Amino acid sequence: MQDFIARSLPKITGIARRLLGDNSEAEDVAQETYLKVWRNADKWSERGVRFDSWVMRIAVNLCYDRLRKRRELALPEGFEREDPEPGAEAILAGKDSRSAVLAAVAGLPDRQRLALELCHFQELGNGAAAEIMEISVEAIESLLSRARRTLRERLAPEAGDLLDTLSRSRRDDSRGEPI
Repeated sequence: MQDFIARSLPKITGIARRLLGDNSEAEDVAQETYLKVWRNADKWSERGVRFDSWVMRIAVNLCYDRLRKRRELALPEGFEREDPEPGAEAILAGKDSRSAVLAAVAGLPDRQRLALELCHFQELGNGAAAEIMEISVEAIESLLSRARRTLRERLAPEAGDLLDTLSRSRRDDSRGEPI
């Protein structure tokens, strides 16, 4: 089990960090993931999916639960939520392209961001990503297409070779062995 945790922890915390935007919350999700895996290990064989995909799905679901709870918290009247998507001018004024790309990715809808994370940054195939997200390969391809289009629009004309920049910056943030 220790070997599995050592191999999978960087991926789980990397995905959780990018979905939640918080290191300590990502570590909490990783811990909760391993507890759920331990408690529900007997249920895995019945699911018919690869073990590592099942574990990643647990982590993603825990992240979605936390994101859902954040959205359910209502602000008192008169208060406004901060815009999670900084404008292109704010991003490009004084920030490097890596920051602009990371900010644009952070502004994507959750499912598009997760598909991009799994396929481009974790370098999983579309089939493995679809299995983790519990959707079809065609749905993954659609999410990726919409994510790329949105990123091109948000970062144009500075986009350049967007996905290379994006992949390189994400790999730098989450080194580790595949699960």
